Amino acid sequence: MFDARLRPLIDPPLKRLANALARSGLTANSVTLIGFLFGIAGCLAVAYEAYLVALGLLTINRLADGLDGALARRHGATAFGGYLDIVCDFLIYNALVVAFALAQPEVVIPALFLLLAFAGSGTTFLAFAILAAKSGQNHERQGKKSFYYLEGLAEGTETIVFFALCLLFPAWFGYLAWAFAGLCALSVIGRVLAAWRAFGKGI
Repeated sequence: MFDARLRPLIDPPLKRLANALARSGLTANSVTLIGFLFGIAGCLAVAYEAYLVALGLLTINRLADGLDGALARRHGATAFGGYLDIVCDFLIYNALVVAFALAQPEVVIPALFLLLAFAGSGTTFLAFAILAAKSGQNHERQGKKSFYYLEGLAEGTETIVFFALCLLFPAWFGYLAWAFAGLCALSVIGRVLAAWRAFGKGI
């Protein structure tokens, strides 16, 4: 929901950092994988209830997620780079939910519903991207991306804020998980309706 609005503020500093990193010889895919390792370490910290440590590690993970795209745009984006980026993001988001459930067994039910909501959100997100690519749809409202995807209520910014709140107030995870699962569900409904409008009303 807020990703496109924040893009003009985020891109310039990321570009400067990417220019500095480029001189070190790091590639976009290397930054993606380094960020992924920090994300996994953050998930392990959550499982052991070291929430502030996890917040630091996951901040680095999210910074790397922005930098890999800036590096890719500098050197030339590749299809595999976009694939690797989205796979790593989805794995970290889901692993974080599992980590909270391991740390707090009493929140397993809201965690399961959040995983279901993530599955629905990710499926509609990627399925729309496939149909958009087949029909030749593309725009750069989200910034230059490897593929065109449909915006929703729960995007990257909202997901980062959600997990940051969970890490700062871990006792609230259950309530926050229910709320964010509902937001994801609304995004799923919105994307299905948008796909129906864009690609043919077959019902």
